[in-house]
Amino acid sequence: MSGLPKFGVVVLTMGKRPEDLDRGLRSVLAQEGVDVDVVVVGNGWDPTGLPEGVKALHLQENVGIPSGRNAGVPLVEGELLFFLDDDASLPDPHFLRSVADRFEADPRMGLIQPRVVDPTGLPSPRRWVPRLRVGNPYESGPATALWEGAVAMRRPLFDAVGGWPDEFFYAHEGIDLVWRVWDEGYTPWYAADLVANHPVIDPARHDVYYRLNARNRVWLARRNLPVVLEPLYVGTWVGMTLLRVRDRDALGAWFGGLREGIEQRPAGRRRMKWGTVWAMTKAGRPPVI
Repeated sequence: MSGLPKFGVVVLTMGKRPEDLDRGLRSVLAQEGVDVDVVVVGNGWDPTGLPEGVKALHLQENVGIPSGRNAGVPLVEGELLFFLDDDASLPDPHFLRSVADRFEADPRMGLIQPRVVDPTGLPSPRRWVPRLRVGNPYESGPATALWEGAVAMRRPLFDAVGGWPDEFFYAHEGIDLVWRVWDEGYTPWYAADLVANHPVIDPARHDVYYRLNARNRVWLARRNLPVVLEPLYVGTWVGMTLLRVRDRDALGAWFGGLREGIEQRPAGRRRMKWGTVWAMTKAGRPPVI
């Protein structure tokens, strides 16, 4: 044994971005001061052409982002986990060692998301900063949401919260994970001085985005919130959507997803403690927004 911090690294892909995937994998394998155990999960794709030492898991069909990530975890060893999207990469070879040192220094830090930078220099969208009031994106602080493309987490905590929410398929799985990290008594952290690269992509480019966005908002509430807060959270997002979205087809898809979330009960409900509600409120985002 090397005695170095060990990361189990899960990279999820559908095999449609081979050059980006190779770049991301090599940025992980180039990390210094840590051991890495890496698996590529092929979501409906049989991973081929991987760098030496990288494992492969072939899922016969696309099971969605959270379920695909969960499938890779049992195949890697390490007291820390790192999830990387196939179009993300780590420009600093000391990134993972810095993450490990921060977990070691603060036992209540449960999850770390870095600052995200488009490698071509495009401005970063506000959704990449995981807090309600973005403020200065170069300022670190507690995370009350999550950009899921490069996330480090303590493995025992990942197990305790039940991992990523399988049913979500796509959209808001990061918020669900962050809420549960808070509820376990840990702080999710936005580390603005650590950088991951990722291209700017518009997430609202398909009707399925609007449907799953709405459905999973309802499921977030039904899985996690005290019953009295569920309608407040959902109602807030209904109002915000009506103010923000002008496209009639998009609104139709969104309200179809809202109905789906109401009619179908998600699995894995764990009611959030009122102490967690207060902790998130003090961190700048009560879980009704």
